[in-house]
Amino acid sequence: MGDHVDERVFTRQDRTLFREKTARCLDALAMMLADGQFEISEPRLGLEIELNLVDDACDPAMANEAALDAIADPAFQTELGQFNIEINVEPRPLAGRSVTDLEHSLRASLNAADEKARAAGCGLAMIGMLPTLDEHHFTGEWLSADPRYDLLSQQILAARGEDIELRLDGPALGGGFGDGAARETLDIVCDTILPEAACTSVQLHLQVDPAEFAAYWNSAQAIAGVQVALAANSPFFAGKALWHETRIPLFEQATDTRSVELKNQRVRPRVWFGERWVTSIFDLFEENSRYFPALLPATTDEDPFAVLARGGAPALAELRMHNGTVYRWNRPIYDGKGDRYHLRLENRVLPAGPSIVDVLADAAFYYGLVHALAQADRPLWTQMTFDAAEENLHSAARDGIESRLYWPEVGWIGPRELVLRRLLALAAEGLDGYGVDPAERDRYLGVIEQRCLTGRNGAVWQRENVAARERAGETRSQALHGMLADYLEHMHAGDPVHTWEL
Repeated sequence: MGDHVDERVFTRQDRTLFREKTARCLDALAMMLADGQFEISEPRLGLEIELNLVDDACDPAMANEAALDAIADPAFQTELGQFNIEINVEPRPLAGRSVTDLEHSLRASLNAADEKARAAGCGLAMIGMLPTLDEHHFTGEWLSADPRYDLLSQQILAARGEDIELRLDGPALGGGFGDGAARETLDIVCDTILPEAACTSVQLHLQVDPAEFAAYWNSAQAIAGVQVALAANSPFFAGKALWHETRIPLFEQATDTRSVELKNQRVRPRVWFGERWVTSIFDLFEENSRYFPALLPATTDEDPFAVLARGGAPALAELRMHNGTVYRWNRPIYDGKGDRYHLRLENRVLPAGPSIVDVLADAAFYYGLVHALAQADRPLWTQMTFDAAEENLHSAARDGIESRLYWPEVGWIGPRELVLRRLLALAAEGLDGYGVDPAERDRYLGVIEQRCLTGRNGAVWQRENVAARERAGETRSQALHGMLADYLEHMHAGDPVHTWEL
């Protein structure tokens, strides 16, 4: 949803025209898929990292415009909340030592950006959910200035017809809080979609041959729960200790356009895992167009068939706009430039942080594993139900690295054991298939291995730190601010989270 949209009021005629234009884009996409002219390059790693801004007290800093002016780098862009920015990393080949090169350049970019942002009175925090956010940060005044964000908020609330309710029961606490600790509960109401801005993620992109897209998407869906269990880094929201990856259920609720009655009718939510394995990328675009009304029905004058007739790459602007407002955890992306166009798979389940090496270890594990599974003789998704894959995602979000997941031929198993016994070897095989340097492969997968052996990811470290501070007599607010200060110190030091001490 990064395309610019001017502030405006949409009419009934706008919505009718947008639906017609989206259908025409979909027809053009079907013809393009049949013609087989999509660009297919060597496998590339591409990613986006959403970041939070904090002041010296570790409170949210509502200063993204000032921070971006100070950073003055087009790779950094605004996000939904004034306490958010995002860095977009140019795609690069996966082969050789490119992940290590990316680690070095990304560290340099973020260090430079942080130093410049401090001149504007704020610093960068790479974390799944900023633990010092609370209810008073979710009013309309804190939306970013770009009109599209306020417009999107208005459209979601108008479609819903009432305020947004955020309700979540945390799991039995444990994890340093003590067995007798009470279960904590979130129950707040908001009149904007700003809680969505609390959900900061890493988005991984992979350019895919259209003929292979379904295999890669199905594989990514099947491993989403494993990814979240290993990388969970969002255990606190609005002062509450909730799910290990609270970002998952909160994002689902914060952009939900359905009233209670529509939920009872089982109308599909806009933050959507999906409902079936697919046989083509076209299935995904078609589902988006068939099932979801437009939120931002802004149209263009382009006729995609006319563009194709003269040898160009149609923008398919209406289809892309609509696709950007259906928040699949693994999302299909169409992109075109000049006379070239391609398809990408965008993986959206991972939280930001804790460190750059953790982010890239998660990326290496994902790219390797999804490649190995997509190329397997017996596809994984033929051995498990789609519902099992979705349940794995929510089980992992709730209980993190100690959750229980379903896996074919194994049954119910902890993610640590599953990764150590089966999935690390597959991820290594997949990275070999991409031509990744063996030393680089072993370094990043070694981070995943140690995370499994120690049982410590970002969520576990955060919960243990806060629990220790509360046992020492700090209030929850003091503990969260103190924990975040410790977290930022470790984040800047750059060591993987399994090595962090309390």
